[in-house]
Amino acid sequence: MATFEIKGGERLSGDLHPQGAKNEALQVICACLLTEEKVIIRNIPGIRDVHVLIDLLRDLGVTVTQTAPKDFEFCAKGVDVDALNDPKIQQKTAALRGSILMIGPLLARFGRGVITRPGGDKIGRRRLDTHFCGFEKLGADFTYDEAKGCFYVKAGQLTGAYMLLDEASVTGTGNILMAAVMAKGMTTIFNAACEPYIQQLCRMLNRMGAKISGIGSNLLAIEGVAQLGGCDHTLLPDMIEVGSFIGLAAMTGSEITIRNVGYDQLGIIPRAFERLGIRMERRGDDIHVPQHTEYKIETFIDGSIMTIADAIWPGLTPDLLSVFLVVAIQATGSVLIHQKMFESRLFFVDKLIDMGARIILCDPHRATVIGLGNRQRLKSTVMTSPDIRAGVALLIAALSAEGTSVIHNIEQIDRGYENIDIRLNSIGAKIRRIENQ
Repeated sequence: MATFEIKGGERLSGDLHPQGAKNEALQVICACLLTEEKVIIRNIPGIRDVHVLIDLLRDLGVTVTQTAPKDFEFCAKGVDVDALNDPKIQQKTAALRGSILMIGPLLARFGRGVITRPGGDKIGRRRLDTHFCGFEKLGADFTYDEAKGCFYVKAGQLTGAYMLLDEASVTGTGNILMAAVMAKGMTTIFNAACEPYIQQLCRMLNRMGAKISGIGSNLLAIEGVAQLGGCDHTLLPDMIEVGSFIGLAAMTGSEITIRNVGYDQLGIIPRAFERLGIRMERRGDDIHVPQHTEYKIETFIDGSIMTIADAIWPGLTPDLLSVFLVVAIQATGSVLIHQKMFESRLFFVDKLIDMGARIILCDPHRATVIGLGNRQRLKSTVMTSPDIRAGVALLIAALSAEGTSVIHNIEQIDRGYENIDIRLNSIGAKIRRIENQ
């Protein structure tokens, strides 16, 4: 495992450029399996999860060519679905939750698929029922081999159907969409996720020849087609990274400009940071965050404590709750952070309390932060990154702290943030990566 050694208290200054959206990348890369023709995807982030997924596609026989630093060409003409039975490949799929997104395209094009129970962040229960219930609605047979830990799906001819999803799952919606685009007849998905990632996937599939309507809403209609062709697709900037950079700027009292953020796709994120008292200025498609000596949390109109909670889109994405929590530590005022989706995502707060933060963990889903108001600095400490988002939140805390902190297991951070140490060091941070033996 690798480690970050962070010298805190440095003021940062300069420009940051967000990477391509991780959550979109995992979906649209899997969509390449739907066609024999070449698909070009641009602005792909060079992060661990994406590298693993691309390697998996190569293992299945997909030809992958890197045409530019962030651009790749995929050709899935010679796919071997049976390769998924190889124990070595199953080990890879088990390590990457995003591997589940291969099932929908394989089922649509080849009528079968198998996947090992996928892993990913340890942030609580992450059910897969939505995916497989959707496949069954389309006419697929589903079995789970508990001994092998493998999910199997197969179908002769998928047939369109009406379905009401039990949860507005982003990956579930995307997976079912990719299965439905070549099903016979009309599929209607109600309570569909409508995040920008799903909107992007829908637009890409339509360029490939699919017929999807209702994009941007929670009611999607898909008219099945016989086959799909190639396309050229560009990923959005990663809104989670944009939000992380906004929080980083405020927490460290730095002046930072975040370039080409895809502002119109950020939804409620800028306003949510403004509720914490963070000022920012939109400059075209850039966000400029001035230096903050203080920031004050708003209250509700009746004077009650502010609550920041995640919600399905267009509500606040749960992936940013860890960042909001850590940024509130140095605010003036108090806020209740309510993480509704995952019951283990707030368990990293003990590390922040050790650093001097005033946080009350109310229960697995809620934490109250009583801001320090920049009256005292956090103390440096040694900690371990439990997941991607908590990892970057701990990194932000360490950059604002007094002294030198150490974060172990930074592979978790690398799964979602490309060369984060190099990019932050370029604007004044002092982060040293140590490769442990």
